[in-house]
Amino acid sequence: MKVTCEFCKTEYSLPRAPASAVKCAICGRVWSVANAPRRSATLMFIAAVCALLAAVVFTVTIIGRHKINDVQNRPLVASISDIKTVVDADGVPHFVVSGNVINRSDEIYGVPDLIIVSRDADGNPITRQKFMPSATLLDAGAHASFSHTLSSPAAGVKKITVELGGDE
Repeated sequence: MKVTCEFCKTEYSLPRAPASAVKCAICGRVWSVANAPRRSATLMFIAAVCALLAAVVFTVTIIGRHKINDVQNRPLVASISDIKTVVDADGVPHFVVSGNVINRSDEIYGVPDLIIVSRDADGNPITRQKFMPSATLLDAGAHASFSHTLSSPAAGVKKITVELGGDE
């Protein structure tokens, strides 16, 4: 506990509130030190719970708003679920890319062409192949599967991604 002489402004640090009056060692003034108000452990707990609850509500609100904005900005999402290697009649390897286009919105959307991008180890595009999806319209919350065999050989490809034609 910190106390200060009101007359000469000398400061003292005490381990606890004194039971009787105190005397200043500098000016000799005597005064009574009021006990510091004690904070209730219950009130501190309630304040901590309220702060935690406010943080949770804030976080949920921000995440929910971000998700709504994301769906509004990108109602259709294409993703790859499987990549297989096949060898054609001439012995040339090709990739077969399968996946889904998902309509995350509450409205019907037209499905644009899909683009399969073959990338090197640094993520740079090697080839881009556009193809038409199996569905032209997707109902709200629906998905359409796709499967496409890449026409160019598989040499040097380290990663394959799918893009919607309207994202170009």
